[in-house]
Parts: sequence; structure tokens; C-alpha cells
Amino acid sequence: MIYGTGTIVPRLLNFLLLTPFYTRIFEKGEYGVITELYAYVAFLMVLLTYGMETAYFRYASSEDSPRRVYSTSLFSLLLTTSFFLVVVLFFAQPLANLIGYSAHKEYIIYFTFIVGIDAFTAIPFARLRQQNQAKRFSMIKIINVVVNIFLNFFFLLICPRVLMNDPHSVIRFIYSPEIGVGYAFISNLIASGVTLLLLFPEIFKIKIIFDLSILKRLLEYAFPLLIVGLAGMVNEVADKIMLKYLVKIPPGTIDPNHYAMSQVGIYGANYKLAALMTLFVQMFRYAAEPFFFAQYKKDNPQQVYADVMKYFVICCLVIFLGVMLYIDVVKYYIGSEYWSGLKIAPVVLLANMFLGMFYNLSVWYKLTNKTRFGAYIAVMGAIITIVLNVLLVPVLGYVGAAWATFICYFVMMVICFLLGMKYYPIGYDIKSIIGYMVFAMILFFGSTLIKIDHKIYHLAFNTVFLLAFVITVYRIEKSKFVKVYT
Repeated sequence: MIYGTGTIVPRLLNFLLLTPFYTRIFEKGEYGVITELYAYVAFLMVLLTYGMETAYFRYASSEDSPRRVYSTSLFSLLLTTSFFLVVVLFFAQPLANLIGYSAHKEYIIYFTFIVGIDAFTAIPFARLRQQNQAKRFSMIKIINVVVNIFLNFFFLLICPRVLMNDPHSVIRFIYSPEIGVGYAFISNLIASGVTLLLLFPEIFKIKIIFDLSILKRLLEYAFPLLIVGLAGMVNEVADKIMLKYLVKIPPGTIDPNHYAMSQVGIYGANYKLAALMTLFVQMFRYAAEPFFFAQYKKDNPQQVYADVMKYFVICCLVIFLGVMLYIDVVKYYIGSEYWSGLKIAPVVLLANMFLGMFYNLSVWYKLTNKTRFGAYIAVMGAIITIVLNVLLVPVLGYVGAAWATFICYFVMMVICFLLGMKYYPIGYDIKSIIGYMVFAMILFFGSTLIKIDHKIYHLAFNTVFLLAFVITVYRIEKSKFVKVYT
């Protein structure tokens, strides 16, 4: 619970506070900048940590000198991160030109330091976890996001209002309206710097030892994880990076780049409406992996895995219906100028449900030590993501990007299921799972066909639909619930 608090709570705070804030103070093109650049950050974080965090966990618990493992892995990240910083800062302007930010080289500089600091601190955070310092781990994570959110509100809300009322305020020395969206990145950079300072005891209180033999074992173990991580990150963020290059610009558009970034902004904002599903899947992953491994040693673990899958899908469908049946309320989470993209919400929600089902199904290759299949599936998913974005986005715009994500995760789920049936058969209740999915879709599409002008009556009617699903599931699964809880 404590580790989950340190990871999920920061994301939940960002979800609840920053997205509504950004989509109300930034116009669509500016929010598109945030969406795109943070997609690059996610990809670079995987590249710059190159599986070293997991490799550290693996060898710190098996080597005679865990301090040597920690020191070697930390020094390795220090070297690679420093090299990254030097190279990117030297080529900041060409890189800015390459990705369409020639007038804002400073964005590249901000993100270079953000990614560099976050990548380097991955090992100190891993050491806190390895030493069971859960409270300190969570405290630093939460401080990071609190600082970030506070500075966002300070720079983007408080400072402009203070200057509006008092143009000669001392605020003018630390705030410039021309920086605009850049303050979102500056806030993140300062928060990352604070995190680095808080981790100084973990960084400097040990003797630096660089053991080449340990480094070799770490890298050999980490390299396959890097491939899997990069492929998985392509699945998650490639759409947000590729969208502006693939979207079709309407004839006569005065500023094509602004139009493209507006589409990225609309897509990114509406993608956030699936955050409840995403957070649920992430929390499930934290609990599921140790649970699955623990069950493996008990009698008939396959039945437990099958039950977990069914109830996981039921929970996801409740979230799906909860968001979509109340979309007239949920949409106020983002600014009204982004509502044109609400049509992708059901697609993205279901896509993330399929991703969660894939995590459930992946238990077979983790338990049988056939993790190479996880790499194969992830790489295949990355190829599907790229190809479908190239094919669909020019035709359907950002809707095509949403469907590319949906198809990618669906195919990954199906292939993982088929391979699992071959190598580690689990008797999933496919009939019930498909039945619940079909029932949920009937309720959802039924709600869209019934037009009720009065919003309160419409929401009340949709509440009946949601209750119909919950009550039906409970009646069918009642005997199982009684067995589990008694």
C-alpha cells in the first residue's frame, strides 16, 4: 500500500489537478506541445535507464556485495546520463528544428535536464525499495508531485493575476508572460531538482566502486528488458509523437503547424479521460505480480488466475460504463474547447482494458520463464502501432490514432492468450467474460440511442443502465462471492 501510494497518488494528483487546469488555461495547440513533449520523455526514460533498475534488483539480492552492485549501476547511469546531457545540449537547436520547435530551443533544454535527473535517480529509488524504505520512497515521490503542482499554479495562475493587479510587483522579476507553456516544464524541472536533493543521502553516503565484471552481468540482464521497454513505450506514446506528422491538413489552413498541434492537444486531453481505467490497471499490476507468483506454489493456481481475470474484466467494464454513461458530467474534467474529441473516449477506455487483460494473461510466460515471448509480443505490438497510425491517421485523424491503440492492445491480448493455452493452459471463463462485455456494450450503445434532453433525467436513466449491469453481475456471480468471502 505504501509503495502504491508513492506511485499511484502522484499520478492521481496529476490526473485530478493538472489536466483540468492545463485544458482551461492553454489553448489546444499549447496543450498539444505538452502532450507531445511528455511522450518523448516517456520514451527517453526507458532508453536512458536501459533496464538497469530491474537488473539492480536482480543482482543486489544475489551478489555477495550489494553495495558494489548499487555503486556500479549508479555510476553507469551517471556516465550515460552525462553523455546524454552533453550531446543533447550541444545539438539543442538542431534537435529543436527537427521536431518542429525551432523557436523554442529552451524546451529541449528543460526536458534534457528533466529526463537526465529522473533517469539518474531511478537507481537511488530502486535502492530505497530494495532496502524496504517504503515510507521514504513514497514521501519523496509525493513531494515531487506536490512541488510540481504548486509551481504550476504559482507560475500559470497566481503570477499573472498578481501582475495584472500590480504591474510593479516583485513577481515581474521571476515571471514573464512570454514563457507561457514553458512554465509547465520549468515547474517539472524544479520538482525533479528537489527530488535529486532529497536523494543526496542515497547518492553520496556510499563509496563509489565501479566493477566492470558486475556491470557486464547487469547489462547482459538489462538489454532484453530495454528492448521490451522500448517496444512497450512505442505502443504507449508513438501515436502522440506521430500524430502531428500524419494528420491531414484541411485545404486553406492558414497555419498548418498550429492545426496539427491542436489535433494533438485534443487527442491528448481526451485520452486523459481514460485515466481512471489506466490507474486501475496500474494498481492492479502492482498487486497482481507478487500475488500470481505466490499462488503458483499453491494447489490449482490456474483456477485462481482464471477467477482474477474474470473479476478484473468486470471491474473494467464498470469503469467503462461509469465514464461513458456519465460522459455529460465527466467531460467537464477537460476544457470545453476539447470536447470535439469525446468520440475517442470509449475506444481508449476499451484499449486500456485490453492492455490490462494482456497483463493478466502474461502470467504464463513469467511463471514458465519464457519471457522472450513477452519481448516478441511487445515488438509485434510496436510494429502494429506504427503501421496502423501511418495508415489510419491520414484518413481518420486522431480517431485513427485511438483505433490503432485499440487494435494493437487487442491483438497483443489475443496472441498472448493463444500462446498461453499452448504453454501453460488456464481455464479462463471465456463464455462469461465475452457475455459481460457484450452486455456492457449493449447498455452503452443503448444509452446513446435514447435521447433525453433534460440532463438530470438522462443521467438518472443511465444510472438505471449501470445498476442493471452491476445487479446482473452480482446475481450471476453471487455464489462465487459468497464462497470467496466466507
